[in-house]
Amino acid sequence: MKQSILPNPRQERKVTVLVIEDNADEWFIIRWALQQRFPEVEAIWLQEATQAILFLEASLQDINQLPKLILLDLYLPRREHGFNLLQLIKSHYLYREIPVIMLSQSQDADDISESYSLRSNSYIVKPRGYENWLSCMASFRHYWWDAVTLPKFS
Repeated sequence: MKQSILPNPRQERKVTVLVIEDNADEWFIIRWALQQRFPEVEAIWLQEATQAILFLEASLQDINQLPKLILLDLYLPRREHGFNLLQLIKSHYLYREIPVIMLSQSQDADDISESYSLRSNSYIVKPRGYENWLSCMASFRHYWWDAVTLPKFS
């Protein structure tokens, strides 16, 4: 008798979330919290705007490789870097469909206002402490994965 081979769900490609964060310690916490609360995604870490642009351009070869979400640190290391990258993403005919969630230690009203004026989809003040990151990522996952419908790029 011939045995049918069913795909193993663990071998299926995970959906990509692009994390643009210049601080390795912050990345470590974000990655760990994502693994714990959002295991359906593969987090890709890039440390600077130039790397993010190259990653996105390479993804155009196969639009299925585009990230489903982008977590963008505002200060890369200066806020102008984060704002410039956000503006580039949101002005591109295809990238603009990808939700961009700004992450920052800053609670400054000007940073928040400018982020939204440049069409970020959300602004999250970075939590302090690992437990708060876990809670944040659980809420993040619920909203961006369970509650909303994201665009398809095909």
